[in-house]
Amino acid sequence: MPDLLLVKLFYRKYGNGPPLFILHGLFGSSDNWVTFARKISDLYTVYLPDLRNHGLSPHSEVHDYNSMRDDLHELITELKIGKFFLAGHSMGGKIAAAYSLEWPSMLNGLLIADISPFVNGKYLYETYRHYLKILNAVIACDLTQNLSRAAIESHIASAITDEKERGLILKNLHRTAGNSFEWKINAIALHKNLERIMEMIDRSKYSDSQVTGFPVLFLKGENSDYLPEDDYRDIRKTYPGADFYTIPGAGHWVQADRPDEVAECFRMMINEC
Repeated sequence: MPDLLLVKLFYRKYGNGPPLFILHGLFGSSDNWVTFARKISDLYTVYLPDLRNHGLSPHSEVHDYNSMRDDLHELITELKIGKFFLAGHSMGGKIAAAYSLEWPSMLNGLLIADISPFVNGKYLYETYRHYLKILNAVIACDLTQNLSRAAIESHIASAITDEKERGLILKNLHRTAGNSFEWKINAIALHKNLERIMEMIDRSKYSDSQVTGFPVLFLKGENSDYLPEDDYRDIRKTYPGADFYTIPGAGHWVQADRPDEVAECFRMMINEC
């Protein structure tokens, strides 16, 4: 009997070669990775899922890493993929880490972009408040008033001052058949589950777990604090063969800031396999 808590994920597919799944971050979608997927389509068959409560995938009141990990596994099983490469950015990187701990034998390689798989108290509170501010702005924007895109941007601009980040949020606008807008992200569910989104691996729970047998790459944006170097030691306890690469001049969205350098890391992963 199927698990009623699972969500059937929408996905896009590009290229030829061994399968690679790339998981987007919070407030993102598969659409954020299309240009990059085409860039590496000579190396991999790239699958870009929309995670639950994002993009064109269904909404759910549940939003935690076990559920998102299991959504991915259900998609892998349905597609009869076999072994594959897995990458994830930010929230997607946490899902990728959770998957690697549960089903390491399924993976040919793992790449985690600009996120630590561990809860880091130093940045947790600040990041939580920032995400909460974004979600409050989205929820407060009353789209039933048939606002224009410009009016919506103006409404959220005071809460989301970074232009690149505001652009990411606005990509979640979808024009309806009635020519009004609606949000593709399920902001209510994300708001309700924000504390769970901030969680991840408990260092003590996985202190004896080791994931080996395939290349593991961690990418850090030079100008980002999401993957603190203080965590490298604990990461190596779980992923003893992990390699760390700092992407020069990149912020949190490494694939958008430095696509050529990030593509080279994907090339290294497949060459090391």
